[in-house]
Amino acid sequence: MKKKIFVILYCSCLLAILTNCNKDEMMDSELSAVKSDDSGSVNLKSATTTISFSGYQWYVKDGTAGGPGPNNWNPKNVWVDSAGKLHLTITYNLLTQKWDCAEVWSTTSLGFGKYEWFVEGRIDLLDKNVVFGLFNYPTASIGPDGTNEIDIEYSKWGNDAGNIGNFVAYPAKLINSYTKWSASFPIALNGTYTTQRFTWTSGSINFQSLHGWVTDNTNLIFSKTFAPSSAKAKSYIPQKAEPVHINLWLYRGNAPSNNTPVEVVISKFKKY
Repeated sequence: MKKKIFVILYCSCLLAILTNCNKDEMMDSELSAVKSDDSGSVNLKSATTTISFSGYQWYVKDGTAGGPGPNNWNPKNVWVDSAGKLHLTITYNLLTQKWDCAEVWSTTSLGFGKYEWFVEGRIDLLDKNVVFGLFNYPTASIGPDGTNEIDIEYSKWGNDAGNIGNFVAYPAKLINSYTKWSASFPIALNGTYTTQRFTWTSGSINFQSLHGWVTDNTNLIFSKTFAPSSAKAKSYIPQKAEPVHINLWLYRGNAPSNNTPVEVVISKFKKY
């Protein structure tokens, strides 16, 4: 029988497994050395339905060969259950003989503050071609793809030997060769619950991944702060309110290497 990977977002905490995971500032000299990946932009063109989840309204993505990926996006791969939990799935479509992915994004834009997703499941065991994303992304009026983005992503980007945890920040403006800042980290859960969060201000973004259900900073898996140490901070960090996205997709559109459907069950999202 095919196994499904279940991920439920809920406040969590259990046990820190990494030592050097304290707050760390990135200097300007490090920014210009970082290049963007080729995972593709997020295509917001099609949304035929909306859902209600965690006190917000969300668009549901619908379309074929759209980014990131390219992937096929099926509204049937998104639903909210009777307990108010959001389900996102990757499934094989017998009709099209392709894999369908899932994405939602908030109908309202949110600004500076703490963003928190509450997750249950072995996100450390996702297939190497699967990407689970929690992020802010700009509308066309804010900026183009490759700018104004803040990401927590769990993926090995097709490489089984790679780290699965990824924190990413794209700049408010494209400056010289700098296209993004990122930090990757390994993760080996000893339970099914994690908290994923970032705190966004005009001058810094602090990312945290934590074991268990927690609202404090205990039991860190990994933490990193992007805080440019110059007057350019507001060019390196998004400054405008934008929609929140949650998605589950396939890197470069490649099928899961284990040929297994994936399900993400998201219990709750909070913005402070």
